[in-house]
Amino acid sequence: MLTQGTDAAEKMRLLPDRLEDLASVEVGQTPSEVIYSENKLNLLHYKSLADDPHNTPLLVVYALINRPYILDLQPNKSVVRRFLEDGFDIYLIDWGEPSQLDASLTLGDYVNRYIDNCVDVVRERTGTDAINILGYCMGGTLSTIYTALHPEKVRNLGLMATGLCFDDTGGILEQWGSEEYFDPGTITETYGNVPAEFLATGFAQMNRVDTYLGKYTILFDNLDDKTAVENFGRMERWVRDGVDVAGEAYRQFIEDIYQKNALYQNELVLDGTPVDIENLTMPVLQIIGSFDHLIPPDASKPFTEVIPSADTDIYEFPTGHVGMAVSGKAHTELWPRVATWFRERSITQTGESSTVD
Repeated sequence: MLTQGTDAAEKMRLLPDRLEDLASVEVGQTPSEVIYSENKLNLLHYKSLADDPHNTPLLVVYALINRPYILDLQPNKSVVRRFLEDGFDIYLIDWGEPSQLDASLTLGDYVNRYIDNCVDVVRERTGTDAINILGYCMGGTLSTIYTALHPEKVRNLGLMATGLCFDDTGGILEQWGSEEYFDPGTITETYGNVPAEFLATGFAQMNRVDTYLGKYTILFDNLDDKTAVENFGRMERWVRDGVDVAGEAYRQFIEDIYQKNALYQNELVLDGTPVDIENLTMPVLQIIGSFDHLIPPDASKPFTEVIPSADTDIYEFPTGHVGMAVSGKAHTELWPRVATWFRERSITQTGESSTVD
């Protein structure tokens, strides 16, 4: 008991310094350049770190929720850096935060305008006719829709923690978003854009013990470990750094993707054009977390069975929705495999990446 009291007193003595450490953490440290901007969107370019980089670039399409630096949280836990070290040039869409003037933006605006413009910028800049795309979470769903509409521009499609099938999969988000309980129009009619605080509160309720107690207990237990405290600070900064979501795009996403399951059923229509998943003939990789409580495996896996691609893979890893981006084990075991998957499929039979003539 005396030892426990002494340890607690020592941790309290460290508290002022550790609070300073929490406030001073840096994120997104990999150098990048903004090469294109439109409305709130910035397209970032990260230059390959390899001596002999691949010609086929990789465009990362992040979710409309939170900030994309979760993919570049710190140097040893950076999905971006992993690909750069493997020889890829990375382009990443940072959506920014919509204003009330953007509340009427539709899924069509994001897919056929913003993503398509970014893809064309990358294609023109690199002289590549078809590029690699990696979509994370909601960004993966948008990437799937985009690729089905513009298959000639996508060489390989990677989908990370992506919700694609909402047919009684048991996921919490699917249950909460059920039309039996939830009308997304009431949110958008009230607020215009969907507030980041509304989304963050909902996500927090999925694991209230950890959100409001567990993680702080772990933090206190590790106050004598400066590195652990800094890691905690980076994650907390990202968790609290939410962004609003354009209201109309949110409403369409909930109604069409979740409630109607229209993408999986091949019944989705965007801007008057059918989104035909029969166009997904290119290689498709799904990266899934076994313990993902937001997008459980059953909300992703069945999609592979309804697309015509003859080259599909599923990499399921024992982690959660965010853990696949930031866990040390994922970076040593999962992401090298993902980079290899893209690399092997970015090379033609002549040994060169696909480029525009």
